[in-house]
Formats: sequence, structure tokens, C-alpha cells
Amino acid sequence: MNYEELVRNHAAEMIERLVTWAVNTDAVDIHFDYQDNDQWAILTMHVYEEDKEISLRLHPKDLYDLYFGYYDEEDEFFEIIHVLTDKEKESIPEALKKLMKHVLDKEEGMRIRGNLLSGK
Repeated sequence: MNYEELVRNHAAEMIERLVTWAVNTDAVDIHFDYQDNDQWAILTMHVYEEDKEISLRLHPKDLYDLYFGYYDEEDEFFEIIHVLTDKEKESIPEALKKLMKHVLDKEEGMRIRGNLLSGK
């Protein structure tokens, strides 16, 4: 299975991996970022030994996407972005949704204890 298929067909599992990492981390950052007319709150996990990153992003109007970035054998960087379905959004803990919405609304990032992300 290639990375494109992984992101498209297993987004919920990738979100679960990201959330599990975050919950087991002392402190995590939810950043605010923007480009042109788009803005988002983002939680990112870097897998340095594999040259990969997995991010969950919340855009206005409750639009979530899963971002997967990786380097290939020639050291070229690639990005895959998958807009989450309503079913895939269900895999995001309510506490994380609320915190990401807060970051997006306030346009200001925050650092929190990872274990706070798993609550309802």
C-alpha cells in the first residue's frame, strides 16, 4: 500500500495514532496558521526517524483534513491532504475538537498537557 492509499483509506487509524501520541506526550502545541484566505488550527506529530509528519487541521466551517508529509528516496518532500468525512471526524476526541476550535477562533496557538486531549 502506498502513502496515498494509506491516507485516503485509513485516515481514522492515522488520527488515532496522532491522538495516542499526543495523549502520551507531556505537553503538545496546537498552532494557528494561515495562508492567503485560509486559516487553520493544527496538531502535528513528527516521525523523524522515518522523515514523516502527520497533522490534523481544522479550517473554518468545521472542515477537518489530515495532512501527511514525507520524503522519498531522492529526498524530495511530498504532501498528501485528505478532507475528512463525517465518519472519520468521529475518531477525533471531543476535547481535541473543542481546543482546536478555540485556537482557530482566537487565532492564537496554545500549549497544553497531552492527557487533556482525550476527554469528552
